[in-house]
Amino acid sequence: MTMSTEKNRQRTINSARRYMDEGHFEAELETRVRIRTESQKKGDSLTLLHHYLDDNIVPAFADIGFHCMKYENPIPGYGPILLATRIEDTAYSTVLGYGHGDVVQGQDEHWTTGNGPWEISKEQDKLYGRGTADNKAQHTINIAALRSVINERGSLGFNAKFIMEMGEEVGSPGLREVIEANREEFSADVFIGSDGPRMSPSIPTITLGCRGALNFNLDVNLREGSHHSGNWGGLIADPAIILSHALASITTSNGEIKIRDWLPPTTPVAVQKALEGLVIEAGEGAPDIDSDWGPAELTSAAKVYAWNSFSILAMKSGTPDDPVNAIAPSARAHCQLRFFAGTDESRILPALREHLDLHGFDNVTIQVPDGVAGFAASRTEPDHPWVQFVQSSMERTMQASPAIIPGMGGSICNDLFTDVLGLPAIWIPHSYAACSQHAPNEHILLTLTRSALSIMAGLYWDIGDSKVPTP
Repeated sequence: MTMSTEKNRQRTINSARRYMDEGHFEAELETRVRIRTESQKKGDSLTLLHHYLDDNIVPAFADIGFHCMKYENPIPGYGPILLATRIEDTAYSTVLGYGHGDVVQGQDEHWTTGNGPWEISKEQDKLYGRGTADNKAQHTINIAALRSVINERGSLGFNAKFIMEMGEEVGSPGLREVIEANREEFSADVFIGSDGPRMSPSIPTITLGCRGALNFNLDVNLREGSHHSGNWGGLIADPAIILSHALASITTSNGEIKIRDWLPPTTPVAVQKALEGLVIEAGEGAPDIDSDWGPAELTSAAKVYAWNSFSILAMKSGTPDDPVNAIAPSARAHCQLRFFAGTDESRILPALREHLDLHGFDNVTIQVPDGVAGFAASRTEPDHPWVQFVQSSMERTMQASPAIIPGMGGSICNDLFTDVLGLPAIWIPHSYAACSQHAPNEHILLTLTRSALSIMAGLYWDIGDSKVPTP
């Protein structure tokens, strides 16, 4: 890189920083947070999902020379999908980006900080509002970084495509169908998106995939109606007790999974190397890590980035908020398995059925609720040339090595990029684990945001400067 080009690169980064320092980032984000894009709600929310794209995102992309195509969701009742495209030269690399404009429900009455979910408010280093962390600030950062490169160079120096979907919080329904039906339009050389948290607020992070997720109910339904616990206690089976024992048979008392087919394959050497030295520092307000939970031989980083976990998300029998002296007729647990790439997804529920039957729980039924979409597990290998290119660019900008995480602990539609489009998929998250994502008081850190703007401006500049990184 010549001295002149290095100066151009630094001016691009400085421009991205000024965008924040002069208040433009906060003002732009505020217009997006105000739109109540709650995809989990029906009715008027669909109109707002379209409004977010039509009146906010499309103008932002059009302003920097992108052509926008909005696809109606092929699944009725769900939000649209936008593809913004800027093709400068067919000889250049094409980078596919991603963001989602939908958010979880506002939970307005539970916010204790700021002005509630739909107005951003600032307290010291924190900027509050629904969608700030997940995902409106993250795609705002990336669009601003693209704009900074274009303003400095007069072009990107590469081709860019950017997906904005409006249904990630309900499992990305319809996104697969749209991509599969329009593969050429969505084709690229690499996927670089932003969602999820950094490993630590102060450490820039590259994430190379995600755990899969499968949600299911375990039910015990024994009879019609409840029966007096004095007259019938000891005479009739209690579904809550049966279900509790069934659940207890799935893991040890410290959460180690006991179903063999639910365990991931041997961790690849490149993944093991990437995990070395990673320390999870979620930030202020995060819960303490229970070091004795899960396999004792694994580090905390390995447990969440390279292993499988079983969780009971909700349980119910009887009327918990107003209990009566009666044995309930049924019990339900809503469960989830998060699984690492390489786990045989087709065996998850059959293996559970075999396990329950083997332990005498044939009266426990398994059901995947209607409308609950799962995610597949997927991963790009840490030694891929595009990963090394992105790592080198981030090191140049931050003067420090980023953390490289083989797969985020959460789940997202990463397999659409790796498996359907056949791309190396690289995530550069701009949030942190204690951001209250999906909870009241969601927020981002302003210092983290400023570094993220620098990283993305530098990366987009480097891609355009090299034209075609090692394929």
